[in-house]
Amino acid sequence: MAILAYLLLCLLVLPGSFFIVLVFVMAALGKSLGFRKTYVEFLLLLFNYGKERIERAAKRKEQRQAGEEEEDSDSDDASSEELNENKNSQVEEEILKEEGDSEAVEGEAQDQNQNKTGNFGRDDIFDFRDSFDFIQSGITAIVNDQVTQRFASEELRSWNLLTRTTRNYEFISWRLSLIWLVGFFIRYFFMLPCRVTICFLGTITLTLLTFFIGLLPQSAYRKKLNDYASKFSFRLLSRAFAAIIHYHDEQYRPTKSGICVANHTSPIDVVLLACDSTYAMIGQRHGGFLGILQRALARASSHIWFERSEMKDREAVARRLKEHVEDKTTCPILIFPEGTCINNSAVMQFKKGSFEVGGQIYPVAIKYDPRFGDPFWDSSKYSMLQYLYMMMTSWAIVCDVYYMPPMERRPGESSIDFAKRVKAEIAKKGGLIDLDWDGQLKRAPAKKEWKEQQQVQYAKKLVHSPRHLVQTADDSPNPST
Repeated sequence: MAILAYLLLCLLVLPGSFFIVLVFVMAALGKSLGFRKTYVEFLLLLFNYGKERIERAAKRKEQRQAGEEEEDSDSDDASSEELNENKNSQVEEEILKEEGDSEAVEGEAQDQNQNKTGNFGRDDIFDFRDSFDFIQSGITAIVNDQVTQRFASEELRSWNLLTRTTRNYEFISWRLSLIWLVGFFIRYFFMLPCRVTICFLGTITLTLLTFFIGLLPQSAYRKKLNDYASKFSFRLLSRAFAAIIHYHDEQYRPTKSGICVANHTSPIDVVLLACDSTYAMIGQRHGGFLGILQRALARASSHIWFERSEMKDREAVARRLKEHVEDKTTCPILIFPEGTCINNSAVMQFKKGSFEVGGQIYPVAIKYDPRFGDPFWDSSKYSMLQYLYMMMTSWAIVCDVYYMPPMERRPGESSIDFAKRVKAEIAKKGGLIDLDWDGQLKRAPAKKEWKEQQQVQYAKKLVHSPRHLVQTADDSPNPST
C-alpha cells in the first residue's frame, strides 16, 4: 500500500504541482511557452478533418437519395398511362357537372354582392385591407430580425466537436465518434480539473493581493504595485480558459486618464483587456462569484459599481465618472456602453452617458473566434457559475483585441452622434454589424413610444385612404339644401 501511495504521489501530485508553479511563473512574467498556440493549431487541423468527413457523408447521402428517386420514377412511368386514362374520364365528368351548376353559382354570387352592399353602411370606415401593409411589415420584421438573433449563440459553419445534440451529427463515422469521445474525456477529466484549480488559485491570489495593497497609503508606489498585481492576477485567470489573445496596434493602448469603451460579449472581456493594461471599472453591482471579484478590486483602486434599477445611482455614477476623468493621475476607466452582452456578431446602441463627460475616448474592438468555444453569456439563461463551467469545458478562448486611436467630441456634436460615430468605428474595426437597436430589448419589451408611433401611422393611413375620403365627401352638407 505504501508503494502504491508513493506511485500515485509521483504520478499525480508532483506533475500537477510543477504545472501550477509553471503557470504562476509564466503569468508573473507575462510570457508564454507557446503550448496553447500549438494546441489551437492542432484543433484547427482536427476541425478541418471533421468538416471533410461530414461533407463526404452528406454527398454520399445525396447520391443515395438520388438513386432511390430514379428507381421510383421508373416504377411511376409504368402506371402513368392508366392514371392518364382515369384522369381524362374524371375531367369529362367534372365539365358536365360544372356546366349544370354554373347558373346556381352565378345566382349565389349576385346574392352575396347584394348582401355586401347592404351590410356596409356609410358609417363604416375600417377595412381589413388597410392593415395589409402593417401585416406585411410585421412578417418582414420577423423574417429579417436583426435584434433577437444577437442574443443567441453565434452559428458555426462547421462542427467543432463540442456537442452531439444536432441530429446531423449523431453518427457520421466511427472515426469522428472516437475523436469526439477522446476529446470529451480530455476536456472533462483533464482540462476541467486543471482549469478549476487555476481559477480558484487565481481568485485567491487576486483577493489577497488587493487586500494587502488596500492597507497601503495612497502613493505612486501603491499605484505601481496595484498595476503589477492586477496584470498578474488577470493573466492567471485568463489561463483558466486557455485564453489566447492577439493584441493589435498596441501604440494606441489606453494608459492615461480617460474612458476606454469596447463592445461587450462576456464578463471575460474584462479579463482579456486587463491582462494588457490596468483599468478602473464601472458596471452593475453583482452578487455571487462576480461580486467577490468586484469587492476585491474595490479594495486596491477606485471602481464604480451601481444598481441598474435606481435612478439616484445613475446620477451618482455620472458625477463620479466626471471626477475620475478630470483627475489626470488615475488610470483609464473601462466602460461597455451597450449595457448588456451581445453575441459578438454585431454592435448595438451605445448609451450616451459615457460620451457626455468629456475627455478622450479610447475605442477598443474585441472579436472572438467562435470555433473553439462560445464566449457569449446569456445572463437570463445561465448563472455566472454555469457560464464559467461552459467556458472551462470548451476547447479554448481565442480572440483579437484591436486598439484604436483616441477620439474626441467635435465642436457642435451631440453626445448621441458622438456615441454613434465611436460605435461605427468599433464595428468596422472588429468586422461586426453596426446596429442602432437598444440592447435592453434583451430584457424588456419594446418602448411605449415606438408602439404609439405605429398607431399614429395607422391612423393617418385610415384618414387618407380613398374610401374614407369618398365617404366624408358624401357626408358633407349639400349647399343646395
